Amino acid sequence: MKHWTPKTPYLATDGIIEVYDQSGSFEGIVLIERKNIPAGLAFPGGFVDVGECVEDALKREMKEETALEVSISKLLGVYSDPKRDKRFHTVSIVFICTAAGIPTGCDDAKEASIYALDKVPKDKLVFDHQKIFEDYMKQRFSV
Repeated sequence: MKHWTPKTPYLATDGIIEVYDQSGSFEGIVLIERKNIPAGLAFPGGFVDVGECVEDALKREMKEETALEVSISKLLGVYSDPKRDKRFHTVSIVFICTAAGIPTGCDDAKEASIYALDKVPKDKLVFDHQKIFEDYMKQRFSV
């Protein structure tokens, strides 16, 4: 008897890392320059492994790509548009998290840098990360 295997989207998680200095002042958010296609800037993130919860995957991916230890602040949203990733259908759960320190590009990231919110090069963001950034800004500055 054949076993039916469902075909489902890939599950990923992305993090908007808010970086604070030692005095607690907000410095900006972390973006990575991707090593792989599509080239460009993105929020750090990656795929959830089988047997791994999404929150643990987020912390692992942030450490792998930026060398930063993060604390999750809140869920920003779930992004599931089948066209968000040209490679295949990917659903990403996006968290806002905090960290202190200087990011370093590792693993799938050529570089990792802190950007002031008004200096984020939105036109260089890949996937649907421009929309994610816009949603983050609305949430951050909502009354």
